[in-house]
Amino acid sequence: MTRLTLTVAFLLAVAGPAAAECYADYKAKRDEPLKLHYGVAQVSDGNCNPGAAEGELAPRLASDGWKLLTVLSTFGPEGLEERKASAGAYFLRY
Repeated sequence: MTRLTLTVAFLLAVAGPAAAECYADYKAKRDEPLKLHYGVAQVSDGNCNPGAAEGELAPRLASDGWKLLTVLSTFGPEGLEERKASAGAYFLRY
């Protein structure tokens, strides 16, 4: 029984981080000329709420000339497929 308990504990420890994926969908813009985009990006588990995700995403986008307008929501991997077509080229780009 002890061996089984250790095996289950090990499997849960290994599987845990993979199961805790977090993503955010957002809107961003560039000026002159004005360009807007909707995107989806992975964020760290510790930033899995819209306010914290903004702090993580803003510098990523800024490094490519984009200004983050808003983080719409955060979600797990189950929400990826439904957002993929809408995000287009900006799906998991940043």
